[in-house]
Amino acid sequence: MSGNEIRELFLSFFESKGHTRVKSASLVPESDPTLLFTNAGMVPFKNVFLGLEKRPYKRAVSCQKCLRVSGKHNDLESVGYTSRHHTFFEMLGNFSFGDYFKREAILYAWEFVTEYLKLPKERLYVSVFRDDEEAYRIWNEEVGLPSERIWRLGEEDNFWQMGDTGPCGPSSEIYVDRGEEYGEERFLEIWNLVFMQYNRDEKGNLTPLPNPNIDTGMGLERIASVLQGTKTNFEIDLIKPLIDFGQEISGKTYGENFEDTVAMRVIADHLRALTFAISDGVLPSNTARGYVIRRILRRALRFGYKLGIREPFLYKGVDVVVEVMKDAYPELLQTKAFVKGVVKAEEERFLHTFRNSMPVVEEFINTALEEGRSFLKGEEVFKLYDTYGFPLDLLEEIAKEKGLSLDMEGFEKEMEIQRERARQNFKIQTKEVQPIYQHLKNIGRTSIFVGYEQYVAQSKVIALLKNGELVSELKEGEEGEVFLDITPFYAERGGQIGDTGTIESVDGLFVVDDTQSPVDGVISHKGKVVKGTIKVGDQVIASIDRERREDIKRNHTATHLLHSALRLVLGEHVRQAGSLVADKYLRFDFTHFQALSVDELKRVEELVNEQIRKNEPVIVEEKDYREAIKEGAIAIFEEKYGERVRVLSVGDFSKELCGGTHVSRTGDIGYFKIISESSIGAGLRRIVAKTGRWAVEEAFLESLTLKQVAQSLGVSTEEVLEGLSKLQERVKELERELQRVKSESARKQAKERIKEEGFGEYTLFYGVLEDVEGDLLRELADQFRQGRTKTVVFLASKRDGKLSTLIALSKDLVGSLSAKELIKEVGKVLGGGGGGRDDLAQGGGTKPENFEKALELLKEKLR
Repeated sequence: MSGNEIRELFLSFFESKGHTRVKSASLVPESDPTLLFTNAGMVPFKNVFLGLEKRPYKRAVSCQKCLRVSGKHNDLESVGYTSRHHTFFEMLGNFSFGDYFKREAILYAWEFVTEYLKLPKERLYVSVFRDDEEAYRIWNEEVGLPSERIWRLGEEDNFWQMGDTGPCGPSSEIYVDRGEEYGEERFLEIWNLVFMQYNRDEKGNLTPLPNPNIDTGMGLERIASVLQGTKTNFEIDLIKPLIDFGQEISGKTYGENFEDTVAMRVIADHLRALTFAISDGVLPSNTARGYVIRRILRRALRFGYKLGIREPFLYKGVDVVVEVMKDAYPELLQTKAFVKGVVKAEEERFLHTFRNSMPVVEEFINTALEEGRSFLKGEEVFKLYDTYGFPLDLLEEIAKEKGLSLDMEGFEKEMEIQRERARQNFKIQTKEVQPIYQHLKNIGRTSIFVGYEQYVAQSKVIALLKNGELVSELKEGEEGEVFLDITPFYAERGGQIGDTGTIESVDGLFVVDDTQSPVDGVISHKGKVVKGTIKVGDQVIASIDRERREDIKRNHTATHLLHSALRLVLGEHVRQAGSLVADKYLRFDFTHFQALSVDELKRVEELVNEQIRKNEPVIVEEKDYREAIKEGAIAIFEEKYGERVRVLSVGDFSKELCGGTHVSRTGDIGYFKIISESSIGAGLRRIVAKTGRWAVEEAFLESLTLKQVAQSLGVSTEEVLEGLSKLQERVKELERELQRVKSESARKQAKERIKEEGFGEYTLFYGVLEDVEGDLLRELADQFRQGRTKTVVFLASKRDGKLSTLIALSKDLVGSLSAKELIKEVGKVLGGGGGGRDDLAQGGGTKPENFEKALELLKEKLR
């Protein structure tokens, strides 16, 4: 079976057993601050297992994409050297939330592996927790496995827990005997069944859970390896095309020698991780998740270097990943161009850094040799590794050529200091859900949103919160949160801000300042009672601020038009990376690698306004997620989508998934105007724009400013640019005149204050000037050196009680003397330092009174 067939067979099998198929969650955990990435199939259901969240189903099945870079057997540095472990992998799993338990879980698993995967029963073994008599009995008596093929193992192998405290329980693992030729990997674990039946308290005591749960996990790559008869996971059909890519790009042969084989495995594995992580919105950076992705990318590049590859190449492999995985994850087709752009830019940046770091490597090596050391210090190795990302094995190879080793003990000490610093500073932004909101959902206090069609709704108050506590009423002057059974108020989501307005009963008036949805289905109206009292059970009229909502709708639909216009003008690599849809403006963050030109901005604005003038109908349809994606609808990185989605279309110009509120026709937007375009990070740009009345006001203010500028320049508005150009030229003339005066002053001072002294075989020029800038000092030094040999120039400029210094050498002295080293020495005497080139160096100091001492030191050095 192919990997795709196994995945679909598993999902279909458990659907036939009453399980709800749940789409894979993002690699970025939605609300778990303890995790960098989704690293197991149960992570999206963690709050369900903890009793903090309820789902509309009690049985679920999923194929969850996972990324794991630490833990048992999963250290990043080990990937490639073993046959089974990966950074990225897919986890097949079936789950029960207080429904079925051990018997059904075991019987389902046995049925699937023997009747659907058709693994020979005589080759299957299982393990159970040593004290789990129930699981042992089911396997032995109901399944019929003989006792010699049921292993009783200890807590380390067959007892699972979510953390130090909380839900936990014994597990049972299924193994397949692959035959003696597989050596240590003869008995391969393929499926882990976890029976969460206890709660562990702070003292370690176990208490039975009232509703025990089932959590199982089977690695797709591992079971594919078994069914496809490959020696390692890297030869299965889901990964082998990437191994072939490594062979093609390097010209080496997989399996011919261990080093090349490891390198190709690393590249294959890491390409999968990079493609999926970046597709889910994780960009390479120096913090948290982004740092992990950057590390994975650089590790892949390092192994490419070992294969002899010297140019960016990983971005080309993204195409292979997408081709293999597109059927299961169609969203990869949409993000492909973007992922390739990010990967290529990061590759180019690292290779540039790599080349730039070589001088530092050489400096450290030369220093070690000069000091008579036989090794590079741990802090030197760490700086090259951490600051420059220099590969340790390559550093070791270069150092070895010079007869040096690496102080790895010192390096590890520096690494531990960094790890501790990272642990202390490590924070992941996450939306923390207060238990009270989940409680409201669990007891059915949820809201029906009718705001797509209605601005006013008759409703009933179903709950009130004051200071995070449930109350029966809110009195005049009190702030709190109101929850209604029906609401026209849109809760902040997908970048669109929440509605404001009023909730009015017979006895009171509540002004809504913001609307939020802390938990799906629960809508919180935050604000203050300005008159009377609002009580639970009150019949109320809920009215949103109509004019504000109309402004928001204009901006939201315009955001979609802007996205499409950017893709048309700049290319399909453009992807939304964040947005804010407010009432007075919109902010749109997108992926692009350079600033937009004036012509590009003009064209984008023209395209949007062209759609507005066409007055196209804005069509909203509800569709199946996969169907919508296959039709070309664009999904947004940070959004969480269910199986059914809203698809917003504007003719053939734009089609996106969106749950926000929109105008009914593009003409309702009125006018679109870009206010600014800027960078917000590597490969990320931001556009701020306005629509409708706010865009008209912006245009009026710009026009008014233009007229005021024209008036100040004494020209017409049409001549403003010409007037500014003339003004700038006049400023430049004045700057040149000022520079000429400074230069004349410096030369005059030089004649009066700079002394020439024959000093052995050298000619030495020296002196202290007043308030002369660094470029003029260099100009003077060049004049004294010009046409001379064996000449040393030592100049200083005094300003505000400090000295700026310069030492320059004639060309014939470079090699026997170093201006860079001399400036450092005299800088110490002057209370400062310096640096630069061997022929010219600059520095400074806070002790101008020590110039004569510095001069004597320089003479001593020359002697």
